[in-house]
Parts: sequence; C-alpha cells; structure tokens
Amino acid sequence: ADEILNLLETHIKTQNMSGNESQNERHIQNSKPDSLADLEPRFPKSGGGGLEITPEPKRMPEGTFPLGMVLDACPDLIDYSKGGIANWRDFLASVAVVRPMLGISPSAWEEAMGIMGEVQASIVVAAILQRGEAISSAGGYLRGLTRRAEAGEFSLGPMLMALIGSRKRDKKRA
Repeated sequence: ADEILNLLETHIKTQNMSGNESQNERHIQNSKPDSLADLEPRFPKSGGGGLEITPEPKRMPEGTFPLGMVLDACPDLIDYSKGGIANWRDFLASVAVVRPMLGISPSAWEEAMGIMGEVQASIVVAAILQRGEAISSAGGYLRGLTRRAEAGEFSLGPMLMALIGSRKRDKKRA
C-alpha cells in the first residue's frame, strides 16, 4: 500500500502544472468530464501483474475491547502520553513510546502485530507495563504470548479482567 501511495504521489507531482507564467506547459483538457475510466488505472485481468498479494497471517479481531476498559486495566500507560489518551491513536502513540523502554525488540513487536494485530499487541504491551516488575523480560513475555495467540491459546479478555480485578483489590486494601 505504501508503494502504491508513493507511486501515486510521484505521478501527481509530475502531472501538476505550475501557475508560473514563465513556464510554458501543455494544458490537457478532458472532453468527457464524467468519464471515470481515464481517472482509474486499469489492471490486467490475468491476475499475473507485478503486484503479488500475500495472504495475511491469522489475526485476532481488533478493537474488541473499549478503550475505557483498557485504560482502566492499564492506567500506567497514561503517564507516558502527551496530554492524555483520548482515542486509539493516542493509545498507540503511547505504546510506541513505552515499547522500546520495556526492551521489546522490533522483531518481537513485528511478530506480535502480525499475529494479533496492532491494537491487540499494543494492549498486551500496556498490560506488560502495568504488571511492571512482575515480568522480568517484556520481550520474551510478548513472544510467549504471541506463540500462544498463534496457536489460539491466548485471549486478551482474561488478562484485562485480571488487571482490573487486581487494581480493585489494591484500592480496597488502601
């Protein structure tokens, strides 16, 4: 998708005609302004074109938990945000700050995102942050959970509920 976007942007930049009077450029006028055929690139029907589509790895459904619930389970992440976490974009940005601080390697992160999806993997990282010193190797723990998720043996719900439950128990003790 990024490659296609870059090609389109490059194409647009070369097609833009300047308004500078010192340049002499051709003006192309479409005599059929309602024709969409000229605006859309045509792809060969053979399917053997230059783009090879690889199947997506198996993913857990994204966005199955409300952001408020995730933040209730993992409030420590808010300390690493710029001005609070109001939406999933803020959440993902905060996880991007925390992830290297926890020592999670780029390869472990890529693997987790490939199996779980970006949102689910980010929630796991927030949960690892919340558990703090109870997890000695955040990267190893994430890899283990990724393997379990790939085998269909990991569910994020019980992890979040356990974090919420432990926070409520800690509040009652205080």
